[in-house]
Amino acid sequence: MTTSSKTLGDLFDSFTREAFRLETLDDYSKSGNVDAYHAFLAGEPQPDDYNEGWVEELRSHTEKGKRIYRVHILSRPLTEYLCFELGWGYRKNMTGGEEFFILDTTDKPNPLENVPDFWFFDSESVAVMNYDEAGKYLGSEVLGPEQTKEFTRFRDTALAHAEPFTEWWAKYGA
Repeated sequence: MTTSSKTLGDLFDSFTREAFRLETLDDYSKSGNVDAYHAFLAGEPQPDDYNEGWVEELRSHTEKGKRIYRVHILSRPLTEYLCFELGWGYRKNMTGGEEFFILDTTDKPNPLENVPDFWFFDSESVAVMNYDEAGKYLGSEVLGPEQTKEFTRFRDTALAHAEPFTEWWAKYGA
C-alpha cells in the first residue's frame, strides 16, 4: 500500500463531484466538539451557531452541485455520544446539504467488519482516518490509487446495506 503526498485538506479543496465518509466508531468525543458534547450531556440546548463552520464548508460544496454523504455503521442502543452526533450533528449538518445513511447492525452482521473510517473523494482518492482506542483522532493517511477498487467496494457495500438517516431516526432516534 502506498501513500500520497496529498493531505485530507487537499482532497477537500480539490474534489469535483462527491465526498463519501464511512464512520465506524461509537464514540468520537475525544476528536472535536468536546465542549458541545459536554453541553449536550448537561442537557443544554444546542447553540444556534453549533457546527456553523462545517455547515458553511458543506454549503460551499453542495451549492456547486457536489455531493457530500456518509454512512455510519452502528448498533442500538446508541451510546451517549451517538445520541449527540446524530441528534445535534447530523441534523445540523443536513442544513448544509450533507446526506446521511445508517447501517444498523443491531439485528444483522456487519458487512464491513474491520474496515476503517475513511473519506473517499470522486471515487479516486482515499483518506483513511486513524483513531486511538479512546476515539481520539490521530490523523489521516491518503492512500495511493491502487486502493480505489477496494474502497469503491466498501462504499457500495455500505450504501447497499444502509437506510436514509431521516427514516432510521424516525424509528429509533432519541
